[in-house]
Amino acid sequence: MGRRKSGRNISGWLIVDKPAGLTSTTVVNKVRWALNANKAGHAGTLDPDATGVLAIALGEATKTVPYITDALKAYTFTVRLGQSTNTDDAEGEIIAESDARPTDEQIKDALGQFVGDIMQVPPQFSAVKIDGERAYKRARDGETMEIAARPLWVESLLLDDRPDADHVTLEMVCGKGGYVRSIARDLGEALGCHAHVRELRRIWSGPFKAEDGLTLDQIDAIARTEELDTHIQPLEVGLADLPMVTCPTASVTALRNGNAAMVIASGIDYGTEVWAAHEGRAVAVGRLMGSELHPARVFVE
Repeated sequence: MGRRKSGRNISGWLIVDKPAGLTSTTVVNKVRWALNANKAGHAGTLDPDATGVLAIALGEATKTVPYITDALKAYTFTVRLGQSTNTDDAEGEIIAESDARPTDEQIKDALGQFVGDIMQVPPQFSAVKIDGERAYKRARDGETMEIAARPLWVESLLLDDRPDADHVTLEMVCGKGGYVRSIARDLGEALGCHAHVRELRRIWSGPFKAEDGLTLDQIDAIARTEELDTHIQPLEVGLADLPMVTCPTASVTALRNGNAAMVIASGIDYGTEVWAAHEGRAVAVGRLMGSELHPARVFVE
């Protein structure tokens, strides 16, 4: 029999405006302690030096994490022109330099090749697995790896500011699995000037915005109090991108037991992934087969 986790059974989302210098896992652990929650996870890792939205799922909301991970996300980031680093960010060692500085128009013209369906090679220092081992661990040992390119959807990539000749600030909206550091690296190569990310901030992720997030100082100030609980958003927010169907009272038990049951739906195609609500609360996520929902994930009260 597994050991029971200590802490409160609380479910929902707490949005953190992550500071630089901490890993995403460290932030999750701080939030879990502050809420005395028995279960917590995050939707989408941020690099330690990145700031912005880190959506922390609590309890049953952890079952909705994939839907936030798959959602579009927006980043604003400053690119240092004229230098490449081995990590593709400011923490790494400079490995190449150039005196070339593209004009604003040249930068705008180059950005177009990184919009739409693109193929992107993750950084050497990244969490992708190579032969079962994280790439960054092998990179730290001085190994240079061949990392396969991966597909990425980039909704938009725009020039936001040019504070000086050496720096440019960009804003990008993209799908799951994107590496902003790779965008900066590849942009530098396309412009013939080398480049890396100097600062990175995630300004929104799916339905969650950085401006609505709590700082860790704010969380520390009200940790283990009812006031912190008031900032928890319902787990249903994480299902905002899925169509909703209505679960009648007679179907609640069956769905929560993982069995197919009748739901009320209109105008939704056969086989569509949906979530079922009873009195506003999520009961299950699954495929709509006619008038029946076949659950894949269920939520306990």
